[in-house]
Amino acid sequence: MMSTLILSISAMVALIPAAALPFCRVPAHDSVFWLLLAAAIAGPAIWTWSALATGWHTGLAPTLWVSVLASLFWFALLSFFLREVWRLSPLLLPYLVIIGVLATIWLQQPPRSLDLSGASTWVQFHIVFSVLTYGLLTIGAIAGLAVVVQERALKRKRPRRITRLLPSVADGERIQVTLLTMGALILGFGLLSGMAAQLYQTGDLIKFSHKTILSITTFLIIVILLIVHIRTGIRGRRAARYFLIAYLFITLAYPGVKFVTDVVLI
Repeated sequence: MMSTLILSISAMVALIPAAALPFCRVPAHDSVFWLLLAAAIAGPAIWTWSALATGWHTGLAPTLWVSVLASLFWFALLSFFLREVWRLSPLLLPYLVIIGVLATIWLQQPPRSLDLSGASTWVQFHIVFSVLTYGLLTIGAIAGLAVVVQERALKRKRPRRITRLLPSVADGERIQVTLLTMGALILGFGLLSGMAAQLYQTGDLIKFSHKTILSITTFLIIVILLIVHIRTGIRGRRAARYFLIAYLFITLAYPGVKFVTDVVLI
């Protein structure tokens, strides 16, 4: 427990320099950015590797740290391939620091191990795709929040320091649509893998639960938002708010369920 706590605190501390960097200098997509981002990824990665080396745990703290790692993975990947994604760091990285703090606080909750030794490939795929989906939608939600912040500043004609750090409205919208498309594809495959896993375990194609209903609702919101965007060109704060609603649903379905079962109902 003590070693896990030390690793959790170390992982949290590793996030702080990258989170503080945009506020300490002129934003730049340079070697310093990548060096601190690598350190930020290393902390949660080491914690995850150490904590989950003996098997997958379903507790709240492991769920939060794995979510942080998945979000950082996508952020690094997208920052390398997509222009202006790296500018989301002033919103994303402080948010992940907060998640790291919460994960450290709830580390005392006893984790429940999940034996995957006899699980089918679909079960393992479903877990991986669920984590990746949540990490990707986290980046998309932050992009939507950036659009809201930028449009509000433009409407009030009061640009602030934070708005100068974030992507422009046009770039934020482009990032958001790209991640909506990717999120729909990955979440759709995640739902299919979940059905396959459920069929393997119980013989039923689908089992309706809070998590299932919220995940399906998230998928439908994303697909509908994409269709409406293509047909009507919906954009700006309106589209961003719908994305944030979708992220709220997937948050309730993933870490939200863990919080209720491991903290509220313990």
